[in-house]
Amino acid sequence: MTVPMRARSRREAHRAATPLELFFDLCFVVAIAQAGRQLVHALAEGHWGHGIGGYLMLFFAVWWAWMNFSWFSSAYDTDDALYRVVTLIQIAGVLILAAGVPRAFAAGDFGVVWFGFLVMRLAMVSQWLRAAYGCTGAERRTALTYAVGVTVCQVGWLGLLIVPAGDVPWVFAVVGALELAVPAVAERTWQTAWHPHHIAERYGLFLIIVLGETISAATVAVQSALDENDELGVLLPLAGGGLLLVFAAYWIYFAVPIHLHLRSNRQAFLWGYGHYLVYVSAAAIGAGIEIAVEESVGSAHLSLRAASACVTVPAALFMFTVWLIHSRHQKRGPAQQLVLPVSSVAVLACTFAGQLAVLAAGLVAAATVAMGATLTARQGTALEG
Repeated sequence: MTVPMRARSRREAHRAATPLELFFDLCFVVAIAQAGRQLVHALAEGHWGHGIGGYLMLFFAVWWAWMNFSWFSSAYDTDDALYRVVTLIQIAGVLILAAGVPRAFAAGDFGVVWFGFLVMRLAMVSQWLRAAYGCTGAERRTALTYAVGVTVCQVGWLGLLIVPAGDVPWVFAVVGALELAVPAVAERTWQTAWHPHHIAERYGLFLIIVLGETISAATVAVQSALDENDELGVLLPLAGGGLLLVFAAYWIYFAVPIHLHLRSNRQAFLWGYGHYLVYVSAAAIGAGIEIAVEESVGSAHLSLRAASACVTVPAALFMFTVWLIHSRHQKRGPAQQLVLPVSSVAVLACTFAGQLAVLAAGLVAAATVAMGATLTARQGTALEG
């Protein structure tokens, strides 16, 4: 049954992610895996600029499509038949986009990626138009502005299909900036009724999806290397260090109740946009572990230090970005505030630890978790006293 699409309340009790939202997130694993796989191939061959640039652009498309849906659903999820069908269409667009990632990476052909994005965005525009139909005044203008803004940006992405390959990054930068501006313009007079606890949960669940893909990619890489080379002594430190990094990434992120910080659009949008770096670095850790494994068995065309950097740089970026946009809002005192920034520098320094670089980075990450937990416990004891 179709019902009028009305804004949900920010004060709604016990608001949690729906099965449809969880299914939506899960389907993004395919696109994330494709982007990570192409990054591994490019960096393993020494094509740094092409690999990193392509990865950042394609991950932006995936992340932004997820962002659009997540914030809309937090405000207007009716969970009726029409809403479900439109969301399933968006999922189809994600899968089309994922299918086009290899071609975009290898040949700069963004046709399939653009079409998949088009399917997602047209579905998103229809959702905003439906929301506009069900409301009045400033709220209606906000919904219509979103619909128009998304449509204009989608037309802008046509530039990827017509400009020379060398100009693609410029098109991405310009249209990407326009995409980021749409929410600020649309909500300047009316704030949509997104739910702080729901948004915090949705972002956390998506991080779990990304970390799960990281573990999966690293596991397959280690298994393949064992099947082909049987270098257990070399691979164990890589596997152990990589696992510690992923476990620490989970612990560090979920150590604070961030929904208490999300009081208005100003805090929430900066926090939400900053997660691009959180997600892109978390996914890149898995790609880096794959590259380190390939280098250890002689399958990659890059140095040991460069392969180590493929793990330590995204791991350090993840730790610092989580502190910058997420954890620092709940930290008290200089000791707690300095743990993650100092640890990110220490992880970077592990790049120079030779064959034990990944293991060293994992141990630093584990020590970071232990230090953070100890300081939090001490603070709690002091407050009780």
